[in-house]
Amino acid sequence: MPAIGLARDGFSMTDGEKKAVVLVSGGVDSTTCLAVAKREGYEAFAISFDYGQRHRAELQAAKRVAKAFGARDHLILDLPLDVIGGSALTAGIEVPKDVPLEEMQSRIPVTYVPARNTAFLSFALAWAETLGAPDIFVGVNALDYSGYPDCRPEYIEAFEKMANLALKECVEGRMRIRIHTPLIKLTKAQIIIKGVELGVDFSMTHSCYDPDPVDRACGRCDSCILRKKGFAEAGVTDRD
Repeated sequence: MPAIGLARDGFSMTDGEKKAVVLVSGGVDSTTCLAVAKREGYEAFAISFDYGQRHRAELQAAKRVAKAFGARDHLILDLPLDVIGGSALTAGIEVPKDVPLEEMQSRIPVTYVPARNTAFLSFALAWAETLGAPDIFVGVNALDYSGYPDCRPEYIEAFEKMANLALKECVEGRMRIRIHTPLIKLTKAQIIIKGVELGVDFSMTHSCYDPDPVDRACGRCDSCILRKKGFAEAGVTDRD
């Protein structure tokens, strides 16, 4: 008997449909990742998180992105990681500015949020089991990134292995979870080029860690610097 899940609005899903849960932050990488999932024929269920981040503008971007790519549903879950703190994105710690690229990739920066991707993927996993969706897409990248340990291939491989040991549907043989990371070995420029090829309008995305009160990008944090570098190398004009 095929596994049947129930999504948030009450519609039933069966294993005969090709569907995937896609983590959408509203940035360049997750938007391109969603575009890849759609191009590969998946019905996308987008999931985003309000985790107490200072850059909540990304949630509005995530809504735009999910709508633009026709996500079947879009969950935005409250996950108060700011109560835990420990990061410049969730606590009263200054966001680093004007950090040289070499330094950026030589250490784990204070913008690292403790266990963020583990928490995000766990919620995505729970929804995937409920939906009967064995595929999860996440736009992590191990090349042009800020040194986060939970963006590495070995982390994703370990999480996928854990997921298949943890879920009832997997243990009982009705599902096998696959974590898709189509961007993990691409540079930021390659990701942008791929996004353009897939019809992504990057003007609807948001990357800045420390935007001003009207959500304009600072242009100086790690994320802004990597975004600028990527667009320049891709030869694409950024209208962020």
